[in-house]
Amino acid sequence: MRKASVTRDTLETKIQVSVDLDGQGHGQFATGVPFLEHMLDQIARHGMIDMDIRCDGDIHIDDHHTVEDIGITLGKAISQALGDKKGMTRYGHSYVPLDEALSRVVIDFSGRPGLVMEVPFTQKRIGNFDTELFYEFFQGFVNHALVTVHIDCLRGHNAHHQVETVFKAFGRALRVALTPDPRMAGTMPSTKGVL
Repeated sequence: MRKASVTRDTLETKIQVSVDLDGQGHGQFATGVPFLEHMLDQIARHGMIDMDIRCDGDIHIDDHHTVEDIGITLGKAISQALGDKKGMTRYGHSYVPLDEALSRVVIDFSGRPGLVMEVPFTQKRIGNFDTELFYEFFQGFVNHALVTVHIDCLRGHNAHHQVETVFKAFGRALRVALTPDPRMAGTMPSTKGVL
C-alpha cells in the first residue's frame, strides 16, 4: 500500500498531509489559500493521487509560509509513500495545453533535488495570489521528495492558464513516474542500484 501521512508543525504553519499514490484522484483541502487548493486539486486529479491536505498557517501575514510548507510536506509524504522505489517507472513527463497556454513538466525520482522552472508569468498576481509563490511550492517539494523537476511554460498570455497548465502537467508527469512498471518489479530503476 503506497500511502503515507506526514505532519509538519512549526511556529508558522501546522500541516497534515495524507496521500495514496494508487488512489482515484480525490482531493480534500483546507489551507486558507483557495487558489492553491485549486492547483492542488489539479495534481490530485491528473496524478490519480488521493490527497488530504490541512494547514493552519500565518496567512494573516501572507501566503508564503503556507504555500512553501505545503510543498515541503507534500514532498515528504510522496517520498514516504513511494518507499524503496523498486519497480517504479521513475521518469515522467507531460505536455498540457489550456486554450492559448502550453506547459511541459519533466520529473525524475533521482534521489537528487533539483528544480529548473521557466514560467514567464504575465501577471504578478492571480486574484490575491502572488505567482512568485509557485516557485517556493515547487522548491519545497523537490527538496523533500528528492526529485529533479523541469517546468517550462512554453506559451500563454493568461496567467491563470499558465499556472493551471503547469499543475496539470505536473500531476500527469507524477502519475507516469510513480506508476509501477511490471517489467521492473523488484528492481531498482538505476544502474547505481540506489536512488
